[in-house]
Amino acid sequence: MATIDRQTPTLALAHALAAAGRGLPVFPLSATKLPALRSPHRGEQPPAHCRGECGLPGHGVHDATTDPAAVRALFAAAPRATGYGIACGRAPHRLIGIDLDVDPAYGSDAAGALRQLALQHLFTIPPTVTVLTPSGGRHLWLTGPADATVPNSAGRLAPGIDIRGTGGYLVGPGSVTAHGRYRLAPGTAHLAPAPCPRALLRLLTRPRRPPTATRGAAPTPTPDRRGEGLIQFVLAAHEGQRNTRLFWAACRAYEHGFGDTLADALTAAAVRTGLPEHEARAAIASAARLTSRRGGEETNGAA
Repeated sequence: MATIDRQTPTLALAHALAAAGRGLPVFPLSATKLPALRSPHRGEQPPAHCRGECGLPGHGVHDATTDPAAVRALFAAAPRATGYGIACGRAPHRLIGIDLDVDPAYGSDAAGALRQLALQHLFTIPPTVTVLTPSGGRHLWLTGPADATVPNSAGRLAPGIDIRGTGGYLVGPGSVTAHGRYRLAPGTAHLAPAPCPRALLRLLTRPRRPPTATRGAAPTPTPDRRGEGLIQFVLAAHEGQRNTRLFWAACRAYEHGFGDTLADALTAAAVRTGLPEHEARAAIASAARLTSRRGGEETNGAA
């Protein structure tokens, strides 16, 4: 686990400025991998859907910029930032992040699943920027064409593979989180993000298939294995940590693109632990506002 000290925010700014200098739009993150600046619309009823049109900072990925002066201003407003996010889908790189998870709780071999997809659909992942995560996973950086919009997704391509596309973000190398440091994989620091193979791009942009409903029954959304893990995380909460666990799980669900789908299941899990339903729904709504994510494909994914 990386040490967070007084130098960490200074180093985070330095890394962010270096990334911005390479044309990557950045914004400050906290040690939880969430945007470090609070929304200027917190507490508003109904919740605002502003993406920065108000001119104030605090809109998550929508704050991302390559302008050095603007980057410094964002970090000055977030003095406790320990890392930075890189907005995906934005010119000039139009970054696409392939997040390969290794968390055994989800029972997935993401790297193996990606190799299987590559064999099945006849593509090869080219040498590209690779970022090692504190959990032992890795982020592969690819670029997309101007005419393609890649949505964020979690487990849609294969279990354990999350996609960061338009409206999402990646945790930049050099960032420090509560779980450790993100760093460039050896031998990839000199590389530029490689173009996404066409066959893979088709998989990432194809329409989502609607669920098949049983005759006479209304279709119900089923959370993927990661969603089930978050629900179990909430169910394991003891008194004094129920709200905190629920809020953390909801943030993770929204940043991975299925917050709205999982909201009712998370609420039910929290109620089972003894949290009043109105408090549970308020915590989930706060997570949605904080992470600046409303709706499935419009979510800001963090990885």
